[in-house]
Amino acid sequence: MSDNWIVNILETALADWNGKLTEIWTLLTQTPQNFKGGDVWTVIIGIHNALVGVGYGLLVLFFAMGIFQSAASFRDFQRPEFALRHFIRFILAKLAVGSCMEIMTAIFSVCGGIIATVMSGMGGSVSTAATLPSEIVTAIEGLGLLESIPLWLVSLLGSLFITVMSFVLLLTVYGRFFRLYMFTALAPLPLATFAGEGTAASGKAFLKSYIGACMEGAVIVLACLIYSAFLSSSTPAADATLPAVTMAWQYIGQLIFNMLILTGLVRGADRIVKEVLGNV
Repeated sequence: MSDNWIVNILETALADWNGKLTEIWTLLTQTPQNFKGGDVWTVIIGIHNALVGVGYGLLVLFFAMGIFQSAASFRDFQRPEFALRHFIRFILAKLAVGSCMEIMTAIFSVCGGIIATVMSGMGGSVSTAATLPSEIVTAIEGLGLLESIPLWLVSLLGSLFITVMSFVLLLTVYGRFFRLYMFTALAPLPLATFAGEGTAASGKAFLKSYIGACMEGAVIVLACLIYSAFLSSSTPAADATLPAVTMAWQYIGQLIFNMLILTGLVRGADRIVKEVLGNV
């Protein structure tokens, strides 16, 4: 690493960005059971198991609501097909509530397989890291004290933007993990709505939202891989004919633009999933 303090600022910011991308990649390849050593998953299981009993209670309530809402008259209760249809719905809803943990983990496993396929299809890792070109390092090291002051401001602002965007990326991925945990913990309650015809739409919306949250991982992986390929094929060029300050500003601007694209794609992963899967 260079002894120049301006170069150190920029290289530290880029190292932090590359480190956050590596951490994001690691998080996306983890399962909720293994995240943070499984301690969070243990808490989620406890909450989930406690809510299963509540889900059974809501199951009976939604079942009763469904029967009375779908019956046009008292004679409907005397028809065998009416009773059989609601009985089958009740049994299936009861199985869903009792096996909701298995259902949630199965959905995550399927979406995890899609993420693994995307990774393997593109080489399995983000191989290109953002680095500071040697031309810019040489130009900065050749500046005097007065000439380095505006460049210090440029590098400070650039490093601040890079650091903020790297934390936004990481917080987005962590937020997805926490949403998956919340979906899993509360699953018995919305799945109980399948017991009634009038309330089943809530259960379907819940499953669609959970699938969408799982599929966000595939969108984030694809965005990171596209960013890596874009960076390797069109790395911001450093024009050595320009003054050092102008050259550094131009390079930092192009680099931040590329990072903004990735940040925007990751932040909008939920919207992209809704558009791809039809407003999931």
